[in-house]
Amino acid sequence: METIITDATRLERETVRKVTWRLLPFLMVCYLFAFIDRGNIGMAALQMNQDIGLSPRMFGFASSLFFIAYFIFEVPSNLALQRFGARKWLARIMITWGFISASTALVQGPNSLYFARFVLGAAEAGFFPGVVLYLTYWIPSAYRARIVALFMVAIPAASFVASPISALLLQMDGMWGIRGWHWLFVVEGLPTVLLGIVCLFYLTDKPEQATWLSAQQREWLSRTMHQEAAARTAKTHVPLWKLFSTPQVWGMALVCSCASAAGSVLNVWQPQLLKSFGLSVMETGLINSIPYAIASVLMIWWGRRSDRTGERRWHTAIPLLLIGAGMGLASTTHGLAPVVVLLSLVLIGAYSFKGPFWAMATSWLATGSAAAGLAGINAVSNLIGGGLMVNVYGWVKDATGSYSMALLPIVLMSLVSVGILLYLSRKSRVAAGAMKAATR
Repeated sequence: METIITDATRLERETVRKVTWRLLPFLMVCYLFAFIDRGNIGMAALQMNQDIGLSPRMFGFASSLFFIAYFIFEVPSNLALQRFGARKWLARIMITWGFISASTALVQGPNSLYFARFVLGAAEAGFFPGVVLYLTYWIPSAYRARIVALFMVAIPAASFVASPISALLLQMDGMWGIRGWHWLFVVEGLPTVLLGIVCLFYLTDKPEQATWLSAQQREWLSRTMHQEAAARTAKTHVPLWKLFSTPQVWGMALVCSCASAAGSVLNVWQPQLLKSFGLSVMETGLINSIPYAIASVLMIWWGRRSDRTGERRWHTAIPLLLIGAGMGLASTTHGLAPVVVLLSLVLIGAYSFKGPFWAMATSWLATGSAAAGLAGINAVSNLIGGGLMVNVYGWVKDATGSYSMALLPIVLMSLVSVGILLYLSRKSRVAAGAMKAATR
């Protein structure tokens, strides 16, 4: 009996390890470029805003249009992924957003930038929830928080990698008569197109089709994932039209909005905040990368800890509290070094939140509702966190002249989000207990 258990455990570990190494590095690179292409406007702004006549409020509005389009097209895109398969649909997303990102170099004024950012959001919509949904086809739930955290380390890693690279590209200003911010968009956008083409040949839609697994591994993984899908289906299925009228989905979206706001606002505005301390473009790029490097490491550790302990609620709530504390203190601090430390705390919270939260969200949703539910949560959180709060930051900055004071609205968001999260998790535990009692 002990030998059978040992063999089963070995098969599980070998299969999960093989799937992880096959899918995760490639998906991480894809997501890395997704965040480079959506966030490089923050570094480009150091030259672009003056060239095309953008005020802080106009820049905030332009940045927010990405998230508004993302909101509109997120759920349809994720449903299309279910219909056409991850391989084709993720490739479509990447190829179109790569071309659009590169073409941002052609904008001539505020209106053309507004159009480019809106179309970029529409093109990229569905990529993140699509990948999270795709991972539920391949990764057993016991491993999901650490895998999602590993995948999402591409978000802070994108800014860590891109900030100094973007600063170098801005230094190419005038080469061949081309402005530095034009070089930035073209050089950082076109690799995504190539990755999208690779995606068509590299990804596999379902475990049953994975010729790169052994027959035994393929059979174990298919059986395991079907059992988990059946368990989620056993939960009360919520029709699509009803899904977005349930308090739980809106509550999860509001909770996620806090982390989204912290990440989106700093991704877009942090370079200008740091440069306001009198830094050069290159110094801004290098210092801007520091908080993201720290957050990249700690979000992996936090996701692994959540999986190891099996605890999701406080592993999600504590990062939200960290966001509020960091933002609140940063708004009252005026030295460069303490501001960098506090922004690091905010980004640690924003990214450490993601692994436990998305693992918890996938476990709360029935299988048939997962695609629309995940996309809806992500879309609403991007609309509020990116579309609204990136604008709010610009409005407060215009009104007060202070980059730091504009961080205060997110402090309130973090406190509200923690309250909602604790209420939802308690309600979920009560419902799970009632279901167990009914099946005895």
